Amino acid sequence: MFYRPEDGHGLPHDPMSALVMPRPVGWISSLDAEGRRNLAPFALFNLVSYQPPHVMFAPTGQASGRFKDSLNNVEATGAFVANMATWALRDAVWHTSIPAPADVDEFELAGLTPVASTIVAPPRVKESPIHLECVHVQTIRLPHTDANTANHVVIGKVVGVHIDDGVIVDGIVDEAALEPMARLGYLNYTRISEVHTKPFPTWPPKA
Repeated sequence: MFYRPEDGHGLPHDPMSALVMPRPVGWISSLDAEGRRNLAPFALFNLVSYQPPHVMFAPTGQASGRFKDSLNNVEATGAFVANMATWALRDAVWHTSIPAPADVDEFELAGLTPVASTIVAPPRVKESPIHLECVHVQTIRLPHTDANTANHVVIGKVVGVHIDDGVIVDGIVDEAALEPMARLGYLNYTRISEVHTKPFPTWPPKA
């Protein structure tokens, strides 16, 4: 089949999220201007540069026209933490996706433990094995099909990295042991538990 997004796909559910997958889940912790905690997962999240490292998460437009608390918080305070969402924490991640009012603490709601970050103000999720402390660099506003709202890409520079010593084996992060949680299409999720190592090719190609 072929379709133009603006024309519709004719399927019972929008297939777009199933066409670019799997996607890492960005579990973003932040503080609002009054110091209240927020924790939310984002299905649009990734590393976007190495030197220096930057990550992005993308709060999509809301039908209500209200922007996500994470977006508002990062723009107000200039910092956030990207906590790794793992398969073992999938239920807690799911609970923090609730569209709660801004004054609701998702750490408490999901039974998670906030711990102080080293550089930025927002707390980390103690139960997560990886944390990236980030300072806000830029927010890119993208158009939405609904003129009353907008999509956003929030970019943060990684200024502090926390790695659980238990997942470092022979000087390398054990990716399979972490079992990162990933988003598929629709309401589906998966875990990364199999790792295949293959060096980059060299030039000229070997016979």
